[in-house]
Amino acid sequence: MTSEPVTTEIPGLSFLRFVLESIVDDRDALVIESKIDELGILLTVQVSDRDMGKLIGKGGQTVKALRTLLRQIGGNAQQRINLKILEPPVS
Repeated sequence: MTSEPVTTEIPGLSFLRFVLESIVDDRDALVIESKIDELGILLTVQVSDRDMGKLIGKGGQTVKALRTLLRQIGGNAQQRINLKILEPPVS
C-alpha cells in the first residue's frame, strides 16, 4: 500500500503569489510569508519601493480587492485570512 504525500497548502498563498508576480516588476524583491495562529492565517507581503504603488493601487483599490478575494478564499476553507503589507526596506 503506497501513501500519497500530504501537502498542507495554505489557503490563498498560491493565489496571492500568482497575482503579485503578475503585478510587480521586481520579482526578486517580492517576499510573501505566512503564519498560522489562533486568529487564522496571516499573509505578509513585502515588495520593492518602486512596486509599492502598484500593490496598493489608486486609492488603495488593488490591495482592498486582494483582501476581499482572500477573505472569500478563506471562507471557502473555513479560515480567516489577513493580508499585511510591510514597508519596503530602506536602502
